[in-house]
Amino acid sequence: MDSRRRHLGLWLLFALQGFCAAFFLADGVFDLLGLENTTGMRDSDGFEYLVVVVLVVSLAFTGRQLFMMLSRQKRIEDQLKAASGAFTELIRQHFDEWALTPSERDVAFLAIKGLSIAEIATLRETREGTIKTQCNAIYRKAGVTGRPQLISLFIEELMAEGLAPHSAEPAAAANISSK
Repeated sequence: MDSRRRHLGLWLLFALQGFCAAFFLADGVFDLLGLENTTGMRDSDGFEYLVVVVLVVSLAFTGRQLFMMLSRQKRIEDQLKAASGAFTELIRQHFDEWALTPSERDVAFLAIKGLSIAEIATLRETREGTIKTQCNAIYRKAGVTGRPQLISLFIEELMAEGLAPHSAEPAAAANISSK
């Protein structure tokens, strides 16, 4: 609900800023054309001062919201980097445990990234049969029967460890799956 109120508040500020811009645009056009404002407000600068105050306050609030949004984005990017680093470290640990050769490590990384046998063969400048043989060796050493099980092995471990401790979603998902 807090997010909904914030969005509504930002749209309201946007509308106020639009009104202020339209007011000053119309005032400028009237001044340039030498026309009198038919609303009778030309004689009173009080309304203009009020519009300026509203504009300044809304700009300050909008700036604060922008700063908060950029700070949140930075925190999320940092969490993603940490999660990515943790995932890479987890993969490396398993590769060490399984005693994969350097070639098998490369093939396993590419397979986990989702590349096909043909794509891996092209990247590694080798035959598809060689990649299939290496994949089979990887699966045997990992104790799985294929790529889906290899990937799910890492996903299950990541979900069990929880890479994002600041998020309540993994805990909620774990509670749901245990019921």
